[in-house]
Amino acid sequence: MSLNGKILVTGGAGFIGSHIVDALMEIRDVDEVVVIDDLSTGKAWNIKHHIGSDRFRFVKDNIRNRGVIHEVMKDVNYVFHEAAMANVPLSLKDPHRCYEINVAGTLNLLEEARIQDSIFIYASSCAVYGNPRSLPVREDHPPRPISPYGASKLSAEALCLAYNEAYGLKSACLRYFNVYGPRQAYSQYAGVITIFTNRALRGEDLIIYGDGMQTRDFIYVRDIVEANLLAAECEDAYGKVFNVGTGKETSIIELALKIREITGADVQIIHKPPLKGDIRRSVADISRMKRIIGFTPRTSLRDGLSSFIKYVSSGLQ
Repeated sequence: MSLNGKILVTGGAGFIGSHIVDALMEIRDVDEVVVIDDLSTGKAWNIKHHIGSDRFRFVKDNIRNRGVIHEVMKDVNYVFHEAAMANVPLSLKDPHRCYEINVAGTLNLLEEARIQDSIFIYASSCAVYGNPRSLPVREDHPPRPISPYGASKLSAEALCLAYNEAYGLKSACLRYFNVYGPRQAYSQYAGVITIFTNRALRGEDLIIYGDGMQTRDFIYVRDIVEANLLAAECEDAYGKVFNVGTGKETSIIELALKIREITGADVQIIHKPPLKGDIRRSVADISRMKRIIGFTPRTSLRDGLSSFIKYVSSGLQ
């Protein structure tokens, strides 16, 4: 099976979504790529190079608007669902909005995907695991989210799997671990690599919340794109969830030291009290993804950091 026809990317002007759009636009058999994004966190800049193409359409709206979803989903073969309230602190501040976007919004898309018989690839998160009891964490580990964000992602996963069971919808859920790379917006809610990189290049001290021994599994955005495309093309992936990481565990203090070394920044590492809802350790078991979909991440952390730091240094961030 190869990707073809009309494809919808929700959140397609965002960090990960825009990279998926770029990859789809390079596939000859893809007739049209439709992006729906309300630009609340996505950037028009990320997709401006596609504006004007007769194979590209941008709809500025949100996935809670059922009428708009009904219209854009007509004749869609594939959905890559990236739109979300995508961070823990905001979900703690406004759990109702988190639910409306991440759960109710996903339900709107699933219902239209059922009608259109679309293949549905859902961007979930390792946040569904909470603080895992065993590492590396496998997909069959009991989920115990510790934030409204994690709970919303788990709820949307359940809907995807239920639609697969009840209606035969071809859906797969990808549990992203910590994604980084070009176009990740720099803000107080950004990923730690983006924050550390921008601060280091500005000569600002790197702030770590807690002792820095928290660990994460960092995966480069181009590897995430490859995982999405492979999942969409793999019939054995439907009805399943997959970890998408590297299988390598990196502490936050180790990350800070690497970024300081690569940038050559003369900055200090400052410790502050830990953040509420912060997961202590996280690393993926990616054996299922390798076995079923044939995905193996290509980018080492050092290579990814070097590439990203070069990107930010060039002023493109």
